[in-house]
Amino acid sequence: MKLIIAIIQPTKLEDVKTALTEVDVVRLTVMDCQGFGRQKGQAEVYRGHEFSVNLLRKVQLQIAVNDEFVEPTIEAILKGGRTGDTGEIGDGKIFVLPMDDCVRIRTGERGPEAI
Repeated sequence: MKLIIAIIQPTKLEDVKTALTEVDVVRLTVMDCQGFGRQKGQAEVYRGHEFSVNLLRKVQLQIAVNDEFVEPTIEAILKGGRTGDTGEIGDGKIFVLPMDDCVRIRTGERGPEAI
């Protein structure tokens, strides 16, 4: 079992959800977040004064999957989250973490069956 955490552009959320549905990944958690990477924020002009915005709005997805769904999930996120054919700085990151256990609260099921 793995926990996949993806940080993507908010405008790409619907495209990623559609791509995930196409590979039968239908369970995910979505959170609004802020951050920056290589683009280091952006400069804004407000009432004639320029100031730096250090944190950009992003969306974080958390998806728990069984091992056979790891690669299809990553490919779906890449397909839906990438800007154009080659991508752009700020498109985001995908992190894949080992997950020791999962427990379904309603039934008490554990492990891969609980996902």
